Amino acid sequence: MTKVYRVELLIVDHDSIGIEGIKSAIENARYPNRCIAPAVMMHESQDVEWSDEHPLNNYSTMLAEYLRMFSDK
Repeated sequence: MTKVYRVELLIVDHDSIGIEGIKSAIENARYPNRCIAPAVMMHESQDVEWSDEHPLNNYSTMLAEYLRMFSDK
């Protein structure tokens, strides 16, 4: 039996590699013994004015800000 998982990631793109660069980095990483084979199925993005004080830059406020930004409205 093989399990399939949905895993959501928050990626802050400080180097502006864009979604294609992010997809490539995730999907083409060399995992030991090909233990996982991730495929980016969907993606969304939001523009933010980044600073050290941004809520996504703090573990205690990250989840709430993530949910606020990406909740289905």
